[in-house]
Amino acid sequence: MPYELYYWPSIQGRGEFVRLALEEAGAPYVDIWREGSMRDVDFGEHPSFAPPYLKDGKKIIGQTANILLYLGEKHGLHPKSEAGRLWTHQIQLTIADLVVEAHDTHHPLGGDFYYEDQKPESLRRAKLFRESRIPKFLDWFETILARNPKGDGFLVGARVSTADLSLFQVVEGLSYAFPKAMKRAAAKVPRVVALRDRVAARPRIKAYLKSERRIPFNEDGIFRRYPELDG
Repeated sequence: MPYELYYWPSIQGRGEFVRLALEEAGAPYVDIWREGSMRDVDFGEHPSFAPPYLKDGKKIIGQTANILLYLGEKHGLHPKSEAGRLWTHQIQLTIADLVVEAHDTHHPLGGDFYYEDQKPESLRRAKLFRESRIPKFLDWFETILARNPKGDGFLVGARVSTADLSLFQVVEGLSYAFPKAMKRAAAKVPRVVALRDRVAARPRIKAYLKSERRIPFNEDGIFRRYPELDG
């Protein structure tokens, strides 16, 4: 049976990290809400707080990093060793932190307010994010790539992992939302840029990016392009 992915139909958002893993694995899945059905699932005793969540037979897994932990182990997108799996998951959780900070540049007061209602706060938050947080996060990823003992251009070991796929998505998202800031930052993290290119060139990912399954970035998702926030 194909996986069932439940996520908002018109944005990439956190669901895109799951889609990339499914596409790289060549795993059949149905993007339920994109198919036109807004049906939900019966969670029983373990309800998910919010999408995305993934249904695999009778299993229902929520939270992006948790879903990727499950898919990574099942489809060879995580190392076999416990230490390798935990390290990959740690990187994934740090990526989740970065995603939250990127979102908060345009919604620093929270999602209950429109962007237009919090522009002054967004300008302040985005400046800090551009000048301090983007370089700090990217430098950390660059350090990981430099210290990987396998030396093959991936974050963990010598094979692509869910962490690599997610870092690709982050670089793409930040480049969309903050093109000026990312152009400056990218010059200092050549390994991160090379990883982005390496992932984009993978056959299944390349085909996915060209397909209609890949939702374009837009101003309803996590990574939004507001020129005034790019400095």
